[in-house]
Amino acid sequence: MRMAENTLSVLKIAPGQHPQQVEIDNDLKALQQAVGGSIGASYPFADPVAIVYNDDGKLMGLPLNRALRDENGQMYDAVAGTFLVVGLGEEDFASLSPEMAQKYEQLFHQPEAFLKLGNRLLVLPVPDEPPAEKPRTKPPAEHDR
Repeated sequence: MRMAENTLSVLKIAPGQHPQQVEIDNDLKALQQAVGGSIGASYPFADPVAIVYNDDGKLMGLPLNRALRDENGQMYDAVAGTFLVVGLGEEDFASLSPEMAQKYEQLFHQPEAFLKLGNRLLVLPVPDEPPAEKPRTKPPAEHDR
């Protein structure tokens, strides 16, 4: 039997941000700290990976982060708050393999915004702002004063 890893190499995905590959301790406290509360785990993919999220995220009103989609690209759920994509070992969470880290970094790369329209939820990719446009938006406000 293999010993559980002491630290895990996982993807941490915060609302409005690109995924980050981080090292966290492989214990409950570190996982809870990473997602800001009690953890839940979901296994929506065929790969040996799990999504570890704040179990009370939606109840706490945490911002919606990313949509989870079925094989047809239809959203069936959304993750609220920061979540982790972790690998699955035989009995425990494990580090993501480089291939899995790359695959899920690409899958969750684009931050998403959620708009409520009546009882429907629209999911929009948040565009990357080209750096050239940032300086132009600030100076006019300062000149107006």
